[in-house]
Amino acid sequence: MLNTSTKSPLPGDVAMWVLILAELSVFALLFLTYAVNRQIHPELFFNGQQQLHPIAGSIITIALLSASFFVALSVNLFKQQKSRRAAYAMWTAVSFGLVYLAVKSWEYQQLFDLDIGLSTDSFFTFYYLLTVFHLLHVILGLGLLCYVASKLLTSKWHEPNIMESIASYWHMVDLVWLILFPLLYLVH
Repeated sequence: MLNTSTKSPLPGDVAMWVLILAELSVFALLFLTYAVNRQIHPELFFNGQQQLHPIAGSIITIALLSASFFVALSVNLFKQQKSRRAAYAMWTAVSFGLVYLAVKSWEYQQLFDLDIGLSTDSFFTFYYLLTVFHLLHVILGLGLLCYVASKLLTSKWHEPNIMESIASYWHMVDLVWLILFPLLYLVH
């Protein structure tokens, strides 16, 4: 990543913030397209939402918020030069991210068992596009969190810019879910 000599008011690297802005822009376009289609086909979207599991969505929300808490805690501990404790906090964040993966996989399996797929109707096309795109971001984020956690445990690693950049990316993933959850599961 770029290492600028002047301190940015944003945590992490400016290049990561450009990536985050680009990703949020793509999600915003998808959300807008979803909202327009929901206005055109309100009954279809309402019926589709009835097939989803709001409890699973709630568990996912709690898991991702918990993961973000532990990512923030890890960054804070890292800044206090408590690398081992920061690593444990980061591994805890990874564990909550794995809860997300398990619950999301279960939810997909429940829909597949009902023969509900990407081409079932426009609601489920959007549902799968949005949630799989988000899932891919979670997987990338978990890989980055694992990288940081392992670095914190195995060496005297001190890369605050990388740590803050990865934490910022994870928080972006969490923010997207906080929009996706009510949009897909709750708002009728």
